[in-house]
Amino acid sequence: MRRLLLPLLAVTVLAAGCSDAGSSGGKPQVAVAAYPFAWLVQQVGGDAVRLVDVAGSGVEPHDVELGPREVARLQSADLVVGLKGFQPALDDAVEDRRKLFDLGPSVQQHAASSDLGDEEGGLDPHVWLDPVRMADAATALGERLERLAPGSRARAATTATALKALDARYRDALAGCERRDLVTSHTAFGYLAERYDLQQVGVSGTSPEAEPSPGRLAEVVRYARDNGVTTVFTSPGESSVAETVAREVGATTATLLTLETRPQGGDYLTGMDADLTALTKGLGCA
Repeated sequence: MRRLLLPLLAVTVLAAGCSDAGSSGGKPQVAVAAYPFAWLVQQVGGDAVRLVDVAGSGVEPHDVELGPREVARLQSADLVVGLKGFQPALDDAVEDRRKLFDLGPSVQQHAASSDLGDEEGGLDPHVWLDPVRMADAATALGERLERLAPGSRARAATTATALKALDARYRDALAGCERRDLVTSHTAFGYLAERYDLQQVGVSGTSPEAEPSPGRLAEVVRYARDNGVTTVFTSPGESSVAETVAREVGATTATLLTLETRPQGGDYLTGMDADLTALTKGLGCA
């Protein structure tokens, strides 16, 4: 995973910080560097906060680079929301540790691994692909934001209700699937697989930039063939490895969004519903 780049010139940072002064209109500023956390802040903070997304539109959180202006915006924010260790330089850029709100303790992160038994090391950051974990994150964020933005607890409760309804849709739709093997190009769906009793086998690791070895590719092909996999799931921009596996086993491919960036024409909830449609079709769910 690429580290975010910290600036070297403190004078430039201070100058950039001055340009943002007073731009929040009196609202507390809440900074993020990943779309799922931006969506969460928007739902829980509502119009009572000003969202500061230093990642920018369409930028995957693995690839974010922080320049002097972005670091200054983080340092001037009232709160920075993220996952500790997911974007190390984001953590490093926040000088006042009291401003850094780590969602990790509320979502029970676990180690990155696949169902072929290999461990990547480190924690899997893709907690947002589990609606129950996101509901827990919303509740925790509501508690943390309430003092800065009154009404956040109530908005968090509404958000958690919507996420629990999403969870119910997933449970109902995935209960009667003919197949439960989730073969993916990118090992991003561990929390989703764990929640809904699926077996995730990813060709590459939790970072979309990871290149699978020939041995790993052969191992996944063998697993897919042995288990009668009919659909290999891929994320946008990662089709080549999925197509290789699918071609070798006579399967088709289907798109699953990792939601690391905002889906076109929708948001987190519509993206999760789109993934559910792809899963029910690809896994042969009743």
